[in-house]
Amino acid sequence: MGRQINNFGRFYLAIRAMNPIGDRDEVKRSLVWQYTNGRTDSLREMTREEYDRCCAELERLYGHREELRKERSATLKLMQRMGVDTTDWGRINALCQHTRIIGKEFARITAEEHRELRVKLRIIERKGGLRANPGEARKAPPAPRRKAVSKPKTITFNINNITGIA
Repeated sequence: MGRQINNFGRFYLAIRAMNPIGDRDEVKRSLVWQYTNGRTDSLREMTREEYDRCCAELERLYGHREELRKERSATLKLMQRMGVDTTDWGRINALCQHTRIIGKEFARITAEEHRELRVKLRIIERKGGLRANPGEARKAPPAPRRKAVSKPKTITFNINNITGIA
């Protein structure tokens, strides 16, 4: 038997996405029976290969994986536009784990939470974006410079000095 499966969250997330009518335990037993070719109806007795194949198929059928991938991509794109280094997962997680942002690691954020996160990030962006130093005051944009208005120059002539006048 391959590696033991300790966390069945992926399976139950896929079951929840199915939104089955009736008893979820019965649906679970039926799916396990189907993907183990009748060997067992217990999730704990599934091999790693059977479990992965079952979860992958359920995710493909119910679109959870693809939706989450698109939501993550949109969030990362917005973060990048705001100036966050999206190649550094430490910075991404530090931003997401802030209690006023979302309060959890980026990898743990659901598709619905990604949509909520983007709303918050857009508000932050509209108010001036992220600052490197939290104590730094937001700087007002510099006032536009006025063009110097040139006054018309006046030239005075002494009439007595002009030649040719008698």
